[in-house]
Amino acid sequence: MTDRCPVGCSHCSVDSRPNSPTISDFSQFEGIVKWICRQSYLTTVGITGGEPFVERRGLTLAVANIAHAGKDIVLYTSGIWAKAKLSQWIKEVLQQVNCVFLSTDSFHSKTVDDESFVKAAQAIAAEGTWLVIQVLAFPETVRKVRRLLEKAFGGEYSNYAELNLVQPLRIGRGVSVFDERPGKLGQDFGRCSLLASPVIRYDGVVSACCNEHVIMDRNEQKLRRLCHSNQDIEQSILDFKTDPLLQAFAHIGLGNITGLPGFTDLANQEFPNICSLCKSIRQRMSEMGDSGNDLVSILNFIALEDNYENNH
Repeated sequence: MTDRCPVGCSHCSVDSRPNSPTISDFSQFEGIVKWICRQSYLTTVGITGGEPFVERRGLTLAVANIAHAGKDIVLYTSGIWAKAKLSQWIKEVLQQVNCVFLSTDSFHSKTVDDESFVKAAQAIAAEGTWLVIQVLAFPETVRKVRRLLEKAFGGEYSNYAELNLVQPLRIGRGVSVFDERPGKLGQDFGRCSLLASPVIRYDGVVSACCNEHVIMDRNEQKLRRLCHSNQDIEQSILDFKTDPLLQAFAHIGLGNITGLPGFTDLANQEFPNICSLCKSIRQRMSEMGDSGNDLVSILNFIALEDNYENNH
């Protein structure tokens, strides 16, 4: 929806700032929204940022159209909008979405204090919208969030909300905040679930997955494209869905690829996350050329055969 966010968290994985770019071409943006609405296979649409609520015109347009198209909407927010008296347009947005991910932690506290968090949680629940509290998996932070939920809803807060504990990301500004965590051997990684969530930015950039590096990094040309029309968007999504290597990541798993000739040295190498292994495999593929593509195509064929047999 936007790169802009006034919260200013020091750990922001997409480096959002109060003066970051936001929608400038509403004709293009409206076209993107209408394209999303026409895709019958899309049942759920996530809206994130930045902070979506700073982009009132874009958010109200997107939510109204996507809801009218009969799709479920998941909205991600910091709750910064809950400081003052709640505007009617915010209530209307909350009424039309199906779920809100409300993020909170100590990094938010300077701009979204405890009172604002409680007010945001209550406002979301008041519209009958399910609430997911997204919080860093630090014990003290989790305990504090539980206390705030009890303040907002009483002891039965699980009737209104659930917790989603996330690990800190050393991406964006988070690189200078969080320590490196122990990684895993390449051979121990499984399938990539992020490829099930392609991202379309407000400016027409389409990413194959929801990894922050890919969304923000202009050098990730394999997984990121700037589209100038809805036809470009449709073709990009199709290309990502049918790319042999990405299909292998999604269906065979990255660990299995490290068992192939030309990739075996990656099997016993440690990687901090699946995205790092993805980048290493893609770099290796570009070095191998056709021989690497042939190996992956064969694996995809085997995977399709196995999938067919398991479902018939």
